[in-house]
Amino acid sequence: MGCAVSGPNVNPDLAVSEEQRSPSPKGALDLKTDSDQGDDEEPKEPFLLSEAQKGLIRGSWEILHKDIARVGVIVFIRLFETHPECKDAFFLFREVDDFQQLKRSKELQAHGLRVMSFIEKSVGRLDQTDKLEQLAFELGRSHCRYQAAPKYYEYVGAQFIQAVQPILKDDWTPEVETAWENLFKYLAATMRRGFYAEEKMKDSQSFLPRKTGVESTLNRI
Repeated sequence: MGCAVSGPNVNPDLAVSEEQRSPSPKGALDLKTDSDQGDDEEPKEPFLLSEAQKGLIRGSWEILHKDIARVGVIVFIRLFETHPECKDAFFLFREVDDFQQLKRSKELQAHGLRVMSFIEKSVGRLDQTDKLEQLAFELGRSHCRYQAAPKYYEYVGAQFIQAVQPILKDDWTPEVETAWENLFKYLAATMRRGFYAEEKMKDSQSFLPRKTGVESTLNRI
């Protein structure tokens, strides 16, 4: 998310079609929806955060924000350690097996910061659910254009939650964890919906007849 697995360096072979959708893999946030039963469109994920949960997220983010560059790197190192197949989605990192080298990678640091920036924007829009939805939906659409598979979105949220617990220490509580889980479920599901909406649009456009040069010229007269 937040370019979790997006960008020009993503492996296009890892994209999935609508027919290849599957339930959430092991170790990821559970995002099973009615669409997995064969619906044509992804249903909207309900925004279930209470005011108290929003406050917990904002409070913990204030602490995390002081060291977001390190958090971003930790999240992706954990992601590659627990789900090595995710590394194949990045041309820059797929051949790097030395995690110490990855930790020093400027590209990984920059990518981690982009993800943290997306999370920061999401936290800032907790009271503006229409803008929050648009933010995540458009990010999902861009991931489709980069051909970054939806199955990876939920991994990032799960690894973020694991990575920040030692940083927050006593400020990390079961209530804080539930709040972040609910937020990431919403973001990942909305991104997934954006991905498939973009994919459907691209599929429909591929069936449109192309205009010839003469037709195009006549239409401009």
